[in-house]
Amino acid sequence: MSLYDKLAEGAVKSSNIDKELFDKFNVKRGLRNADFSGVLVGLTTIGDVVGYDRVDNKITPREGRLYYRGVELKDLVKGFQSAGRHGFEETAYLLLSGHLPTADDLKSFDDLLVAERDLPPFFSKNMILSLRGRDIMNMLARSVLGLYTADEEAEDLSPTNLIKQSISLIAKFPVIVAYSYFGMRHSYQRKSLVIRHPQPELSAAENFLYMLKGENYTKLEADLLDLSLVIHAEHGGGNNSSFTTRVVSSAQTDTYSAIAAALGSLKGGLHGGANLKVMDMMENIKANVSNWADEQEVAEYLLKILNKKAFDNTGKIYGIGHAIYTYSDPRAVLLKEKAEALAKEKGRLDEFNLYASVEKLAPEVFYQFKGENAKVICANVDFYSGFVYDCLNIPKEIYTPIFAVSRIAGWCAHRLEEVCGSSKRIIRPAYKNVLEYIPYLEMDHR
Repeated sequence: MSLYDKLAEGAVKSSNIDKELFDKFNVKRGLRNADFSGVLVGLTTIGDVVGYDRVDNKITPREGRLYYRGVELKDLVKGFQSAGRHGFEETAYLLLSGHLPTADDLKSFDDLLVAERDLPPFFSKNMILSLRGRDIMNMLARSVLGLYTADEEAEDLSPTNLIKQSISLIAKFPVIVAYSYFGMRHSYQRKSLVIRHPQPELSAAENFLYMLKGENYTKLEADLLDLSLVIHAEHGGGNNSSFTTRVVSSAQTDTYSAIAAALGSLKGGLHGGANLKVMDMMENIKANVSNWADEQEVAEYLLKILNKKAFDNTGKIYGIGHAIYTYSDPRAVLLKEKAEALAKEKGRLDEFNLYASVEKLAPEVFYQFKGENAKVICANVDFYSGFVYDCLNIPKEIYTPIFAVSRIAGWCAHRLEEVCGSSKRIIRPAYKNVLEYIPYLEMDHR
């Protein structure tokens, strides 16, 4: 056994803690209550995720709602879509400032974003194309830390400077992701290196598609990507990456360190990469269900998945279920509405109908499988987002980075609230030691 193996064996053995001890000391594993709701650890005015009511200390399911600064997401989306404009910039302004912009405010905000899109001189070559990597999320995090060196006011925690840094990061994230993807593709897939400069007249969604695909995109495609950016921009302070932002920011570190930490969180397969698992699962279903329109055959295969006899044998139907939402995830509802039109444009309506069938049948099969006490579940946003990105011909390597391109707006809002709030205090929870004290042994007696 090598020393590496010996150390690993010891680490695994010493890491095992009896689950009964968590109950004994009333420790909420994963900061989750017994009913799977989150432990209340803070207050915020940024976002509110509503998926159930609590009546007589019991969870009562309800239709899901999501609020950005008190504005319901569906109203926000309806507002900018009915006006015929893209909404990510308006959403970012709302999250950062706490209120909706006037037309003049939004125009000025757009101008600031456009001015901040270009990367510092030589940054693209030295930080992205020369220090190439296989994972875009890691390249993005590294680039964020690199931007620290280009910011003469990197350590300035004044509200105005934090806003400047936030706008700069929101503007630069799509550019860094696009350049990182082409750098990775050129280095490891032996494909052409394509670098397109951001265009000032384009919205954030249009610009991202332009940098990825040139002018080969439709209005509907741009509308779908803009919607995706809006619905992923914020999701309360309790999600892992936003909480990470707040924990690190509470120590009064710099913006770039805090956002790099959030990116590390989002990269995790249990957080930002869920839509990839949905895509893999749906490919498996398409290969094993002969008639996609036969609901009985689809339901029978879903039951096989639950019984750990199909797909990856984990017993999970990916994209179905959420920690908070019960009857519906408003993000999934909004995305599904537009996804059907995109599927028609791309000639993939049969595939979309299969997704819709799985969304309908999965909760029914789950209730039959679990019994009458089963948790109420619904499709979450990850269920349709991967399908939408695939229809947009966006490579899988940047599914999670797109999440970051959107969520950077929410992260910056949470950082501002944590650093600038009047009730700020470093976040320092407690862990109870459950190992008995042992005496130190001299080397000869070990």
